[in-house]
Amino acid sequence: MKPYRIPQLAKPYTDYDMIQRHTELPPFSDGRGHLLYIFLGRGRGADFQQAELFTLVTGLVQLGLDTHESIDRNHEEPGGDMMRTRQLKVLAGDYFSSWFYHLLARHGQVEMVGILSAAIADFNVMKANLYGKMSGTLVPAEQYLKHTVQLNMRLFLSFTPMIEESLRDIWQKLLAEFSQCETAALELRRGTAPASALEGYAYWKVMESATEEERQQLKGQTLDPKDWQKLKLRCKCDTLLTDKLHSSLASIQSLLQGIRDEDLAGQLRAALDRLLLQMKISGQAAVEG
Repeated sequence: MKPYRIPQLAKPYTDYDMIQRHTELPPFSDGRGHLLYIFLGRGRGADFQQAELFTLVTGLVQLGLDTHESIDRNHEEPGGDMMRTRQLKVLAGDYFSSWFYHLLARHGQVEMVGILSAAIADFNVMKANLYGKMSGTLVPAEQYLKHTVQLNMRLFLSFTPMIEESLRDIWQKLLAEFSQCETAALELRRGTAPASALEGYAYWKVMESATEEERQQLKGQTLDPKDWQKLKLRCKCDTLLTDKLHSSLASIQSLLQGIRDEDLAGQLRAALDRLLLQMKISGQAAVEG
């Protein structure tokens, strides 16, 4: 099986000076992508070029959706750097997503266009339902995290029928744990400042026990960064997320121990090592392998 190289293949579609100068993109779905590539490459008649193509386009679509999600919906001031950042994120998200149509059509994979399009539609419905719950009410932090992990799995789950039947159960279990790892790591980074934390896990966890004054400050983004850190510490936000991250890593290692196919187990261990390395490099979590 060819080495995993999807992030490198994605760079020609994602690396643009204007975007990098004026805004920050969400992380590429490297862990989930690596997992998908491995399982698509298993079984009789596995087509590694097809596995690369499907993993690449899924990663680009996920990046497009995540880029749109990172737009500050609560900032209404016109003009300036903030407006330019918002516009760039809208355009970048649309651009990344558009590549999946082009690449799949170019390779004659018309059926997969329909499958991924249906998954995107489901994703958007799930996201709209979550927004509805977050609008004007308090969402339990654990419920928010559960919904977010499910959202982050949706596109990748659409490939389950293409995976060898005997491997589908372990695929779905590992996908859930990899998704939880990437989600928890992102939420840890997101919660570093009040502005970026808005409507994330730490925000909802703090809101559960905050005073009315603190809630108004959080909603209005007027809370001092030092006070935000105190609130997070009081609610153990980072500790809870780190515990979830370590729990998923332990579950992944336990699942890998039960795989008898040494070749598959070795590839999955490499995917886990890469995930750990990426989290350490990005500063999203301090995890010991």
